[in-house]
Amino acid sequence: MRRAHATLAVALSLAALAVMTTMASPPKRMLLAGSKATAEEELWWHHAVIYQIYPRSFKDSNGDGVGDLQGIISKLDYLKDIGVGAVWLSPIYPSPQKDFGYDISNFKDVDPVYGTLADFDELIKKTHDLGMKVVVDLVPNHSSDEHEWFVNSAKGDSKYKDYYIWRDGKKNADGTPELDENGKPKPPNNWFSAWEYNENRKQFYLHQFAVGQPDLNYGNEAVVQEIKDVFTFWMERGVDGFRVDALPFLFETDYDKDEPENPHKDSDLTTDDYDYFTHPYTMDMDGTYDMLQQWREVVDKFHDGKPRVIMTECYTNFENTIRYYGTKERPGAHFTFNFQILSYLSKASNATDFKNIIDQWMEQMNDWRWPNWVIGNHDNSRVATRFPNMADAMNMISLTLPGTAMTYNGEELGMTDTYITWEQTKDPSGLNAGKEKYLTASRDPVRTPHQWNDSPNAGFSTNATTWMPTNPNYWQVNVVKEQANPKSHLNVYKDLVATRSTETMKQGELKTAVLEDDILVITRSLNDHETYITLVNFGSWVKTIKTKDLSSQSLKVYAAGDSSTLSKGADALSEVTLRPKEGLVLTTGAVVGSTTQPPTTPVSTKAPTTASTRHDTTTPSGSTATTAALFVSLLVPLIGLMH
Repeated sequence: MRRAHATLAVALSLAALAVMTTMASPPKRMLLAGSKATAEEELWWHHAVIYQIYPRSFKDSNGDGVGDLQGIISKLDYLKDIGVGAVWLSPIYPSPQKDFGYDISNFKDVDPVYGTLADFDELIKKTHDLGMKVVVDLVPNHSSDEHEWFVNSAKGDSKYKDYYIWRDGKKNADGTPELDENGKPKPPNNWFSAWEYNENRKQFYLHQFAVGQPDLNYGNEAVVQEIKDVFTFWMERGVDGFRVDALPFLFETDYDKDEPENPHKDSDLTTDDYDYFTHPYTMDMDGTYDMLQQWREVVDKFHDGKPRVIMTECYTNFENTIRYYGTKERPGAHFTFNFQILSYLSKASNATDFKNIIDQWMEQMNDWRWPNWVIGNHDNSRVATRFPNMADAMNMISLTLPGTAMTYNGEELGMTDTYITWEQTKDPSGLNAGKEKYLTASRDPVRTPHQWNDSPNAGFSTNATTWMPTNPNYWQVNVVKEQANPKSHLNVYKDLVATRSTETMKQGELKTAVLEDDILVITRSLNDHETYITLVNFGSWVKTIKTKDLSSQSLKVYAAGDSSTLSKGADALSEVTLRPKEGLVLTTGAVVGSTTQPPTTPVSTKAPTTASTRHDTTTPSGSTATTAALFVSLLVPLIGLMH
């Protein structure tokens, strides 16, 4: 769940300076994140691509202009074809749709706009039949204000009275309510837009997000059990994992205290902006980490013994993000989303910035923490918009690094943000920002319909209109057209995903380097197996790299995007040339058809080693970027909050 947030350019510049002074760290070996399951069972998410579907926008099966479960079912073969290992569904629960499903009125059903529980069961079966998994969103921090729990709580029902956070407003010296200039009771404290007065209870309820999303009270054991039952309900229906939303806000403390002003806020912020304050009483409380560990126990101990994943969304500083992994003795998330690229890097970032971010994350991985890479989602501007002319290059980075890769639907096509007018805006974040600021706050531009073909509405729906307009470039950027082009974003993506089944990608060593100031080099190697070398030119000029600086063996082009002068399968002789923003993947192995020939040796239980190197001496090393991350954590209390 996202709030408007400050850029804090000064803080980030100082953090970058800290990075420039760090020294390289030694190589490190990662082992599989442990559980009682066998290594073969554990592997399903470790090297998978988990594909996020925003259900409203993926495929409409009944012609009402809104995507649905049957629409997703109709496209499962497509997902299997592009190599997806698991389908992750954004919320499909019953909801008044004030925040498009993140305001849940029933945690154990499907909203009629998407279908029925029977449709969901069919989706589970057909996805499993195709060898893929299903992950669902879970939003445990809050419910809808139309949930029966809240309706009864507002009435003061004895069972539900304390299911939510209720507090009296401020009091005068004589104990009477303190009133504002409009004659209404004042909230208990200054927590940003967090309190709403309820006339029935004559109290305020806490809502860290929209007014219609009251926070649940995890100090109440009945609430704790209710949410554990939700996990169990969906596991009994066959789901393979959960993406836990907005986790850092589960617990609060010191309700009588005001949150302090942020000393590092941007000068144009007002008290109506979330980043005007810091949030020491409403984020990352110890109880939150404990609750996550309790949920992990519920999932790990489920009676059928199948390994399931918990992935967590935690937009917080780096130190706290890593803390959501829990401990080896008492684990939390199987992995917590790595938002470093999403939060800290942009089209202005260079090769060194990317190297630092990659090294920073990998240095924290060990024998029980598992890496992952998130470059896009439903809350952020699309990859091809944030990094112009780099759709292929960004997928090359994400898909050739160790660990789990996340893909937001449409990123495999190079879909871009769609301009949405004020009149078309539906996202509450955009509407709340007002007509003058909605473009910077709205998430609608990244939630437009998936582009299947060049028919009206890009083949998403037969309706004349859809819930969001289709991007005008759909006639050029769509599945059918890209399937026919060997150098399309889609076919490059498929080739990249295919490498992830190789032993090199599963357990090979990782090395990162910067060449010629602008070229990021990601090398994956394993004795007696092929090597893969990813090259990305972040600069504004053509760069030529000598292949002897990359490998002592002969190299072939494994993947080349539409901007490349090279084609898949071509020999990389003494040198390769990269255009500005171009990505290229080279290999010492064979290039056969649309994929390399995967080895036939058994899968090892070992995961990759990591190393950080540089081939040039002029670019400062950044392989120990943790120092910078901690520096940022002191200056930037919150980069962004997202669903």
